[in-house]
Amino acid sequence: MSKKTALVISAHAADFVWRCGGAIALHQARGVDVTVVCLSYGERGESAKLWKQEGMTLDKVKDARRKEAENAAGALEAHDIRFFDLGDYPLELDRAAKDKLVDVIREVQPAFMLSHSMDDPYNTDHPYAAKIALECRMIAQAWGHKPGEKVLGAPQLYLFEPHQSEQCGWKPDTLLDITEVWDKKRAAIECMEGQQHLWHYYTNVAENRGNQFRRNSGGQSGGREAKYAEAFQSIFPKTVDEL
Repeated sequence: MSKKTALVISAHAADFVWRCGGAIALHQARGVDVTVVCLSYGERGESAKLWKQEGMTLDKVKDARRKEAENAAGALEAHDIRFFDLGDYPLELDRAAKDKLVDVIREVQPAFMLSHSMDDPYNTDHPYAAKIALECRMIAQAWGHKPGEKVLGAPQLYLFEPHQSEQCGWKPDTLLDITEVWDKKRAAIECMEGQQHLWHYYTNVAENRGNQFRRNSGGQSGGREAKYAEAFQSIFPKTVDEL
């Protein structure tokens, strides 16, 4: 039996840490190999602290962001992290870049995928990455795309929490208890030295989602005292045998 896998498609090199680092660490600890794809380093628009340093260059910023992301992936014990280096603000994928992402999706054969919300007026790179994730998921399912390769099944796409969810048309329907791996997520967060202003913010988000898990999951949680959680919105219907 093949090992279960998952795939994260992150617009910038830090997004996966804030938004689904707990999910990565939790599933990896349970034997699911999680691959992270960073479409860009976030070198232009999400590295203000680095750009304020004297003598900073684009290559130096990219190098710093890559090291931060690699260290964070290590803290989460992610199976693999890959960098496409496609640029940001704006993020753009041509046909070759899309084909490269399709290749990764088919290689990984994820049981589920994670990416951004479908709308975000504060950062259009994020919904662009989500739309790319959906488009490349579709292409990976097509028997006529590179005939002879193993096609993708139908993995759920979970949209992780945007920075200001109330502005992004994002409504969570899934709460994940990440308490047991919180130390790993916090360590990954602290790897992102270029965005220290977000460390407390996303700790607070996890605490608030933990409170919602405790209060709103009813009998589903079995009375578990979740201290930290992450929230997701699923794109496709879930198939269940019972509620």
